[in-house]
Amino acid sequence: MARDYGKHSSVSSANNNLLVAAVILLTIQAAWSQRVRVVPEVEAYPNESVDLRCQFAQGVSSTTKLTQVSWIWEPMEGEKRENIAVYHPIYGKSFPDSPFSNRVEFLPGPLESPSIKVNQLKMADAGRYTCEFATYPSGNEQGTTTLIMLSKPKNSASPVTVQAGTKPVVVAQCAAVDGKPAADISWHTAVPGNHSITSKAAADGTVTVRSEFRMVPTAADHGKELTCVVTQRTQDAPQSFPMKLSVEYPPTASIQGYDENWYRGRSEATLVCETNSNPPASVTWTSLSGPMPDTVRIDGNRLIVRTVDETVNTTFVCEVKNRLGMDKHQLTANVVDKEKQVSEVPTGTIIGGIIGVLIVLLLVAGAVFLFLRKRKTDGENGEGPPKHKPPPPANKKHESSAKMLDKPAEPPVETEPLSQTYYVTSVEPVTDLDVCDDNVPPTGASNGGTPSALEDTLQYNDEANESANDYLPPYSSLAPPPDNVHQEGGEMTPDPPSTTVSRGESFMSAAMYV
Repeated sequence: MARDYGKHSSVSSANNNLLVAAVILLTIQAAWSQRVRVVPEVEAYPNESVDLRCQFAQGVSSTTKLTQVSWIWEPMEGEKRENIAVYHPIYGKSFPDSPFSNRVEFLPGPLESPSIKVNQLKMADAGRYTCEFATYPSGNEQGTTTLIMLSKPKNSASPVTVQAGTKPVVVAQCAAVDGKPAADISWHTAVPGNHSITSKAAADGTVTVRSEFRMVPTAADHGKELTCVVTQRTQDAPQSFPMKLSVEYPPTASIQGYDENWYRGRSEATLVCETNSNPPASVTWTSLSGPMPDTVRIDGNRLIVRTVDETVNTTFVCEVKNRLGMDKHQLTANVVDKEKQVSEVPTGTIIGGIIGVLIVLLLVAGAVFLFLRKRKTDGENGEGPPKHKPPPPANKKHESSAKMLDKPAEPPVETEPLSQTYYVTSVEPVTDLDVCDDNVPPTGASNGGTPSALEDTLQYNDEANESANDYLPPYSSLAPPPDNVHQEGGEMTPDPPSTTVSRGESFMSAAMYV
C-alpha cells in the first residue's frame, strides 16, 4: 500500500509540474507578443482597400536585431497558412504566389513598422493576418489582426399576382441577397396572414435571406398595403419596401343613372355600366328588343340616349367580361308622356328649419337655467320658518317674551258685583223654524245659550280691564243699558228675543251681556 501511494504521488507531482511549466510558457509568450503592436480587429467591404498596421514596440537595440518580417494569412476556418508578404532588410520586399498576388503592398516605413495594404478586397479575404518578426537572438515574435469582411445585401421586394380563392398562397416576396452578416426581414400590414423566412450561406461567407408572405386572398384585399422591412448591420437604417396586393377576381356589373323620368323629348339621358374586376373587364351593351335604337350612342361603359322616344322603351343589358369570368345586368326603361316634377326642398327652407331648431334649443336652455336659478334662490331664502328671530311685541310693561310666557295667568279683578239675574238656556238651539212655530214660546237665548265672544273678551282681557273707558261692567251707572234691557222695579231685565224672525234671516240672537 505504501508503494502504491508513493507511485501515485510521484505521477501527480509530475503532472502538476507540467501544468506549471505550460502556464509559464504561455505567460512568457504573451509577454513577448505584446512587443508587436497590431489592431486586434478590422472591418472592411468588398472591392475596397484595408491597411493592416504592425509595429515592433521596443525597436531595434544592440542586443536585439530584426532579421526579417513576414505577413501570414489563414482563413477563419481551416488550418491553411500562406505567406503573402516578406520584408528583408538586405534582400528587400517579396510577395510570394498566393490568393493575394498583385493585391498586397508594404506601406512606406522602416523595418520596425512593416504595415501592409490589401487592395480589391474579396469576401474570401476574411481571416487572420499575422505580422511575424524574426529577431536575433530572441527568435520570432508576432501579432495577429482579424479581418472581418462585411457585405451590404442587395434588397428587393415585390407583390405576387394571385387569384381570389379559399386557400393561403404567397402574395408577396422579400429578399436580402449576399449580405454579411445575415439580414433580418419583417412584415407590416393590416391584412391577416403569416410569413416564412429561409437563409442560405455562400462559400465566401455571405448569406442570402428570403421571406414570403402568405394569406387567403379575396377580392376585397386587392390594393391593400403591405410593407417589407430589411434590417442589416451595414445599413444606416432599415430599408422599407411598401407595396400593394394584386388579387385577380371575375367582374361584377351594375347599371346606374336611371331616374325613372324618361319623358318624350328628353335629351342626353345616360346609363352607366359600373364594373368591379381585376383585370379590367370589357363592357358590351345590348337590347332585348333587338337592334339598338338609332337614338342611342355607346361610349365605353356609357349608354347615351340623344332624344327619348318610343324606341327606347325597352330593356338594356350590360355585359362585362374578363379572362376569369363574366357578369351582366339589365334595366327596363319606361318612357312617359310628360316630365315628372320632382319636388325639392329649397335650401332656404332647410336653413330656416335648422335656425328654428337652434332657437328652440336656446329657449329650452334658458327656461331650464331660470328654473334652476329660482330653485336655488328659494333654497337660499327658505319658505319655512324664518331664519331670524322676530322682535318681541311692544306692551306697556315692556316685558320680554320669555317673561310673558313664564308668567302665570291671573284671574280677572271684578270692580263691581255681578248681577244676580240668571238666565236659563234652552236645551236645543232655536232655529228659524222654531221661531215661526206659534205654539212654542221663546225660552231663552236664540243661540242656544252659548256664551258670546264678547263675554270672553270682557272676562279675560287684562288690558281691557285697565281702561274703564273702553269696557264698563254691565248695567253700570256710567254706561247706558243695552237696547234689549229695560228697568223694572229697580232691576235691569233683558227683553225676550223677538219672535218675528222670518225665514231666510239668521236665527242668531243679539250678543248677550252678563
